Amino acid sequence: MQFIYDFFESTGIARLASDPAHLIKTLIMYVIIGVLFFLAIKKGFEPLLLLPIAFGMLLANLPGADLFHMEKFFLQDHVDIVAVISEGSLLDFLYLGVKLGIYPSLIFMGVGAMTDFSPLIANPKSLFLGAAAQLGVFVAFTGAIFIGFTPNAAASIGIIGGADGPTAILVTKILAPVLLGAIAIAAYSYMALIPIIQPPLMKLLTTKKERSVVMKTLRPVSKLEKVVFPILVTLVVTLIVPSAAPLVGFLMLGNLFNVCGVTDRLSKTAQNELINIVTIFLGVSVGATANAENFLSPTTLYIIVLGLCAFAISTCGGLLLGKLMYVLTKGKINPLIGSAGVSAVPMAARVSQVVGQKENPSNFLLMHAMGPNVAGVIGSAVAAGVFLTFFA
Repeated sequence: MQFIYDFFESTGIARLASDPAHLIKTLIMYVIIGVLFFLAIKKGFEPLLLLPIAFGMLLANLPGADLFHMEKFFLQDHVDIVAVISEGSLLDFLYLGVKLGIYPSLIFMGVGAMTDFSPLIANPKSLFLGAAAQLGVFVAFTGAIFIGFTPNAAASIGIIGGADGPTAILVTKILAPVLLGAIAIAAYSYMALIPIIQPPLMKLLTTKKERSVVMKTLRPVSKLEKVVFPILVTLVVTLIVPSAAPLVGFLMLGNLFNVCGVTDRLSKTAQNELINIVTIFLGVSVGATANAENFLSPTTLYIIVLGLCAFAISTCGGLLLGKLMYVLTKGKINPLIGSAGVSAVPMAARVSQVVGQKENPSNFLLMHAMGPNVAGVIGSAVAAGVFLTFFA
């Protein structure tokens, strides 16, 4: 009987039953995790990241499993890597890739290998649309400061407006690691909801005439331009904002693998095996930071609301500059491509295409929208670099 009693006391059920308050919080977390599983599996919303994030949350909220020790990372100024290696559990090891900034940069390399910058090279004006779509980042940052967040936390919340998960994770793991779970979930959720969030804003801020504009076919881009572009962007951006080097540098390295014509194997590896492996590790380890104690708080609700505002304002910023360019070019630019200035590649560009084609079936905006879309990737990395320069 004593053996049975001791065995029961060691189970997670006994641990939950011994603390009713913690039991309620854990059950709430299981409901949230179930919603994320539903969105990822049934609805197909960013499943490659929402699914591992949700499972990481599940692992972190299993009583007694002891897979992740937040105190080793969040309750001290510097991480004792030796202690993590000698005393840590599985998720502690995986989280080192987040803490050291390895996973976001490697994912950016894969994104760069999959990205075609030709639309941006062919139409450099797209860069301004990508910059305008970072408006929500700085508005949300200001709003977070106003309601009482520290500058570090406010910067981490604001970067959600860039609609770039790896960027949000990199900034947050440096500036406000305790908020990492909530910010990552908010960032990827809003990226997944782009087809729902953006179209109403696009129709609100543009007229039918503007949405029906057919843009001229982009000029062909030479191989020399494609090869020079990633090298030049790396030099220019990192000389101005050195803190953006881990993201912009690896983004452009991946793109150079793709366009140079002599590293096809490296390009395919970055696009497939490497980015898939890193995505699993990143999702699970980020999800592990969202345990009941630090996730179920008013702060999480503020993050969700401010993140939505940031994303919506970023979309509006791109659309409003698109309208201005429509006027300045006397109707040659369709302002819908401005909404693609957020860096969710290529989903935001596809939404511009869908909305434009509903107004005019002969309208093909996808390649034009890809210009601001890839510019937004660079813009969000630069915004992250600015925050890290001032607050890291």
